[in-house]
Amino acid sequence: MHTPPITGAQIRAGRALLRWTAQKLADASKLGVATIRRADASDDIPSITAANAAAIRQALETGGVEFIWDHGRGVGVRLARHRIVPGEHFDFVSDGNEG
Repeated sequence: MHTPPITGAQIRAGRALLRWTAQKLADASKLGVATIRRADASDDIPSITAANAAAIRQALETGGVEFIWDHGRGVGVRLARHRIVPGEHFDFVSDGNEG
């Protein structure tokens, strides 16, 4: 199956959802921060290599971002339902209504 290319807008939105700086995404994707900033600068398909775009996509997906493709309503991103955040652990979440 063909994977559509990611857009700069999706990259920016994904970073925002994860609250990642350009440096954090660069570290996660093992790319230079200048490459991330160049990809961020475009609203459409950024002028980066396919390998770099794949590395960015993989890093964002690993962080919990799902890419949404155009089905007549536009492209976008959202957080995955079963997102795993390294370092976060909750033993119990209270709503204040337990006995």
